[in-house]
Amino acid sequence: MNLIVKIAWRNIMRHKGKSIIIGMILFLGAFLMTVGNGVISGMDHGLHKNIVKSFTGDIVLVADKQESDNVFLEFMGKAVEPINNYIDIREVLKEQTFIDKYIPVGKNMVMVLNEEGGMPGYTYVLGADLKKYNEVFPNTMEALEGELPDVDSKTVLVPTGARKEMFDYSGIWFVPTGGKLLTTNLPKDNTADTNSIVLKDSIVFMGYNNDNTTSDIRLGISAIVRYKALNTILGSFSLMDIESYRMALGYFSANDKTVMLSSSEKKLFEMDETNLDALFSENGFDEINGSDEKELSLESQIDTTTASGSVKEVDLDAGVYNLVLIKIKDQKKLDANVTELNKLFKEKNLGVRAITWKKAMGMIGSMAVLIKGALFTFVMFLFFVAIIIIVNTLSMAAIERTTEIGMMRAVGARKGFIRMMFVGETAMLSFVFGGVGIVAGAIIIEIISLLNFTSDNDMVQLLYGGDTFSPLLTTPDFIAAVIQLALVTFLAVMYPMKVASNITPLDAISRD
Repeated sequence: MNLIVKIAWRNIMRHKGKSIIIGMILFLGAFLMTVGNGVISGMDHGLHKNIVKSFTGDIVLVADKQESDNVFLEFMGKAVEPINNYIDIREVLKEQTFIDKYIPVGKNMVMVLNEEGGMPGYTYVLGADLKKYNEVFPNTMEALEGELPDVDSKTVLVPTGARKEMFDYSGIWFVPTGGKLLTTNLPKDNTADTNSIVLKDSIVFMGYNNDNTTSDIRLGISAIVRYKALNTILGSFSLMDIESYRMALGYFSANDKTVMLSSSEKKLFEMDETNLDALFSENGFDEINGSDEKELSLESQIDTTTASGSVKEVDLDAGVYNLVLIKIKDQKKLDANVTELNKLFKEKNLGVRAITWKKAMGMIGSMAVLIKGALFTFVMFLFFVAIIIIVNTLSMAAIERTTEIGMMRAVGARKGFIRMMFVGETAMLSFVFGGVGIVAGAIIIEIISLLNFTSDNDMVQLLYGGDTFSPLLTTPDFIAAVIQLALVTFLAVMYPMKVASNITPLDAISRD
């Protein structure tokens, strides 16, 4: 082996020109593959941090009746099917050790009524227990105007994107309760006179769907917020308390589901549907309220009313939701966890199914996969281009060294020795130049991360994995770069090694 190394080193030094050319190709290939791996890892990490950890969770539960998996960004505004049995679902989720956190939410498109007499607009809204939402998705947004609520109150948080959309179609500029117009926050393309802009610190929402009636609800604005990452994409979702959301959409609320009925009210609900006319007979009400005909005092009537309308301590989980957002402990087991959950839901007949966050985000999730695939394809393209160039260069070098190799064969060098010599030369070049390329790629990745390149473009943000371009190299990325470099070296030397080993002493004589 020492002899092979010495001869390989001597040959590299004797043919410095070709060695440098091959080395530069290996350097460039290793450098670009390392940078490519860093971009892919940075994008993957950014998307997981800014979408999964901050907005959707890893897994999303939807109703079995839900036709489309694209539940967050359905462009036609089709209503998301309701989930009416979250309490039963919650018991199953509690038993799963692979689940980290979860929260049920309402999600739909609603109308924003224009109190100035214009046409209504539309916006996406999320309804949730605001306190629990902040526990599951902490520090995902920051208040630009107003303050984030400390407790779960009846209010709405309006992102900058949703406010701009409402301003564009209505001309109304929404501010937090008691807030004033901050001209610095107006859209850059605004041409209206600031004195003529209509200010409102509350919004009237009205839900709409095909299954039940809806109502309008006025909510005060606690804060104008900005998502800390991907605000251009996620900034269309206003966040309100879950009970206000249910009221706007016409869903059963927690209060609706926890009202206690008096004995007379229970009798009313238990009456025979075929004999409802009896209710209006002479003794109809007596049969419901009891046969005692004595006159009730005012105090007793008040007590009865209070008893019939008394409400238990409200359990927000008792109402209707549309989605359940779940964070898992090990993202590598995402598909296996989704399969396991779907199996459990089917066995218990809970009427829901689990999907991945990429499916739930629709086009955004698909574009993320497509961009990641394109970057990986680009890296593999570099991989094969490097192989082809190195093969051609090494093959030319072998042919030009026909006399030298032929003379070595004439004095007793076997084919195996010639092959090992070529492998040794290429391996040494790969180790030196390829290693420097990997180190240079890592340095460039670190410098780019420190420069904090930002973009407001949606597609570029998907490439970045967030607002800021933050490529990242992990230990697996370095291992992958070394394996890729070794594979390039091995595949590139196979054909030139065969060419060199087939040179005979006769070829050396005929060449002279």
